[in-house]
Amino acid sequence: MVELGNSEFFFKGKPALAIVALNDAKTEWYASSLAKEIDCTFPHIIKILARFEVLGLVSFRVSGRKKLVLPTIKGRKLAEGLLSVISFLK
Repeated sequence: MVELGNSEFFFKGKPALAIVALNDAKTEWYASSLAKEIDCTFPHIIKILARFEVLGLVSFRVSGRKKLVLPTIKGRKLAEGLLSVISFLK
C-alpha cells in the first residue's frame, strides 16, 4: 500500500477548503471567521491551522487580541494547485 503522509491530510474536505479560503486576499482571516466560512467547529479549525503552521503553509500575526492567519508563499501555491484541481473536476 502507498503511504500518502501529509498529502492524505489534504484530500479531506475541511483542510482543502481552509487553505483555498485563506488564499482570498480580500479578506482578513481569523480562526473564528475561517471556521464560519468553511462550516467547521472552532476547535477543528485550530487543529487544522496548527498542522498548516507545522507544514509551513500559514503564519500568524497578532493584532491586539486577534490573531490574523496569513498564508505563506508555499500555502498560496498549494491553494492555487487545489483550485486548479477543483476547476478541472467541475
